[in-house]
Amino acid sequence: MSLFSFFKKGLQKTTTAIQRGIQSVFTDVKKWDDETYRQLEQTLIATDLGPAVTKELLDDLKDRYSRGLIETGADINSACSNKILEILDEASIPAVKSVENGPTVILMVGVNGAGKTTSIAKLAHHYLTQGKKVVLGAGDTFRAAGATQLGIWAQRLSCPVVEGKLGGDSAAVAFDAIKSGISQKADYVIIDTAGRQHTRGDLMAELEKVKRIAGKAMPEAPHEIWLTVDASIGSNALTQAREFGKLFPITGLVLTKLDGTGKGGVVVAIRKELGYPVRFVGLGEQLDDLQPFSAQDFTNALFQPSEE
Repeated sequence: MSLFSFFKKGLQKTTTAIQRGIQSVFTDVKKWDDETYRQLEQTLIATDLGPAVTKELLDDLKDRYSRGLIETGADINSACSNKILEILDEASIPAVKSVENGPTVILMVGVNGAGKTTSIAKLAHHYLTQGKKVVLGAGDTFRAAGATQLGIWAQRLSCPVVEGKLGGDSAAVAFDAIKSGISQKADYVIIDTAGRQHTRGDLMAELEKVKRIAGKAMPEAPHEIWLTVDASIGSNALTQAREFGKLFPITGLVLTKLDGTGKGGVVVAIRKELGYPVRFVGLGEQLDDLQPFSAQDFTNALFQPSEE
């Protein structure tokens, strides 16, 4: 299956919401007026593109319409696609760090229920299929099922995992996982952390300790800090990203459950407001359904739904 096919399938609910909205607004409309734009605004807001992105899209459409450049729904799709590609600005996103003398250490953070641990397994699968060596760190020592869940995934993937005791020091697990990755000449060490609410200062302090101890195990580690957010919560995902970013230098997002929601526009809202690149998106339940984010495939799936 092509990458575009993954996006087309996974974004079907968001695509349907946008396309139905556009068709209902502009079918048999001879001249656009304030009511036309209001209805289009409601359609775009409903996908959680956010007020800033929605305003930018509307301003662009109004300008194009006034200049006679838009006449059909296809023209609207093309204009929106171009504007969203401009906002996502994929060319400006730095590549995931590649470390010459040791593994790239990725610290995964986020709240409980976002799909973080499962996403770590899917990330490991992604890199393993590329011929990379991966070591996992089961740093979620606060949740009884945390380390167990990751251990089961590691066994399925034939991937080494470093575990700690329930209630133990998650920073120690991170330290040991990095040292194990170095000794095994791994390409990536992916470290799970306990899910925590961004409003809990004590838990966030514990996460800061994990980050600090990782740097003692290997200079400049962690090289990437990825926040896992559940796309189905829409604008609340933006809130989580904003609050975590106040405390940690987030270098990317893993956006899960994008296939189960019509709120896929939050991808654009987060990029617009916070500048965080989306690294991977969850487009289904299977191991292969966590895919590297592609701005082109994302926008094509939303605004060129008939494309193959």
